[in-house]
Amino acid sequence: MSAPATPLPEAYADARQRDVANHLGMWAFLATEILFFGGLFLAYFIYRSTYAAGFAGSRTLNFWRGTLNTAVLLGSSLTMALGDAYIKQGRRRPLQFCLAATAVLGSVFLAVKASEYQEMYAKHLLPGRGFEPGAAPGLQLFVLLYFTMTGLHAFHMLVGLGLMVWLLRQNQRGRFTAAQHAPIEMFGLYWHFVDCVWVFLYPLLYLIPRR
Repeated sequence: MSAPATPLPEAYADARQRDVANHLGMWAFLATEILFFGGLFLAYFIYRSTYAAGFAGSRTLNFWRGTLNTAVLLGSSLTMALGDAYIKQGRRRPLQFCLAATAVLGSVFLAVKASEYQEMYAKHLLPGRGFEPGAAPGLQLFVLLYFTMTGLHAFHMLVGLGLMVWLLRQNQRGRFTAAQHAPIEMFGLYWHFVDCVWVFLYPLLYLIPRR
């Protein structure tokens, strides 16, 4: 049985104004995230031009793990988009499946990333006193930026997975309908943003320095 409709807050004249406010707030938040990651990308390019030899460090990364994770995240974006489309048609059961599939794919991504971190630890490629001796100048800086950017990305994914658990529970309680789907749509924007960040990280870390 569906939950009763949520009354429109007094701050909004109608549902359309509420939806516009939701989108404006979400895009403003994503804009701050773009500025945040943009600063890291800029630092990467600056240091790469200074320490070209060290920033060929993608040879120390596992290309196939990075490629697999890219495919996994693109798949999660597809399932998230399908879930958003389903709930706009009032189809809660397919939404539940899509949210669960997105959560599973996100968990696979983090598991693969954890295995890559473990491999780098075994090779003494962690920034700090135990870093591999005799490495090319700038390699430690590359590794530092690698862990910073991918670690922050993984943190955003963990936040997304936590929100996804909440969405799954709310959907089970019948809180989402064709008329009330704003949380799904807003979360979809967030998840697609996280995926887009990886689409930029993948060539920067795994492809470009290989040349």
